[in-house]
Amino acid sequence: MKVICDRAALREIVNLISGVVATRTPKPQLTGVRITASKKGGTGVLAFAGTDAEVSLRTATTHVEVQKEGEVLIPADKLRQIVSAEDQEPTLTLTSDADDLTIRGQDARFVIRGFPAAEFPAMPDFPDDSDSAFSMKPTQIGSLIARTIFSTARENSRYAINGVLLNRKGKKIEMVATDGRRLAMARGSVEGGGGDGEATCIIPTKALNLLLKLIDTAGADVDIAITENQSFFRLKGDEEGSETLLVSNLVEGTFPPYEDVIPKDQDKKATFAVEVLSSAVRRAALLTNEESRGVRMAFNPKGEKALTLSSRAPEMGEAEINVSMEKYEGDQIEIGFNPAFITDALKVLDGEEVILEMKAPNKPGLIRSGQNFVYVVMPVNLQ
Repeated sequence: MKVICDRAALREIVNLISGVVATRTPKPQLTGVRITASKKGGTGVLAFAGTDAEVSLRTATTHVEVQKEGEVLIPADKLRQIVSAEDQEPTLTLTSDADDLTIRGQDARFVIRGFPAAEFPAMPDFPDDSDSAFSMKPTQIGSLIARTIFSTARENSRYAINGVLLNRKGKKIEMVATDGRRLAMARGSVEGGGGDGEATCIIPTKALNLLLKLIDTAGADVDIAITENQSFFRLKGDEEGSETLLVSNLVEGTFPPYEDVIPKDQDKKATFAVEVLSSAVRRAALLTNEESRGVRMAFNPKGEKALTLSSRAPEMGEAEINVSMEKYEGDQIEIGFNPAFITDALKVLDGEEVILEMKAPNKPGLIRSGQNFVYVVMPVNLQ
């Protein structure tokens, strides 16, 4: 293999692939990235593939001159370090010799010891003939992911909540995530191609974080398919041969009955502009610590309908923020929330109106935005 590749394009892809490959594994081949150089219709294509045996990514760039076709499997971390370090080079020349890869710049030469390319695990292709296949616009699927993924559990022993539930019925789709203390649900519709199929699965957080990065540059609809134990996401680039395929094993287990968690009897409702509430919570959170991480929210329905946010950390000090509510329904209430849990939700609702619904100081709060976003958050005990 011998190719001359645009360094900026190479760095972007290598950084992306490095987020997939395994870092600790008894199989050293899984720490590597497979690079394949080929010519398709006179166009040079440099394809990359990486996997940790759970999530796999295959992508390519056409910003390359392929002088000789070939394939190599080399450690992803060293490739990333070298490509990043050669930051003064507009192009890099990659040449393979057996299992080794040589990278050349104008004044530098690096040789990376690799593995036999045949030892890289085979990646499945997108199941175009599957009844489960459908398409969504990048902004649609991206919004659903962004509005839920922040609520997933981190390294929880209940594996089912270490991912995001995807529930599709025909043209309607919803995604749900929870860590046991909060729950986010976002709804959307399938406006791209696809039949009236149904699918329910739990997709790992790692795969969805990668998909969020990929769709930032997607120029066309994202093709999605759900099989018995895997999810597939295909993104087609503007140039022939620049297709990207993300494949992930599904999370095993049963997702909690989330509909039962969403309260139906909230009788106190406060309406805010997102930025107003977000700013107030962020400022009140400045004087909280690990021992007193709650922010007290006192809703006064009389007069100017004001919300007072207060926090207090004995060794730090105290804060009090007053903001007006656009609208309030119900009696007076004081309730405490972890401020990070509130701001996490408001971050994905920038520029929108938001409604905060409550029942009692010891009952969950509910944040709504339009008809397609619901967020349940447990209160904290305020001393």
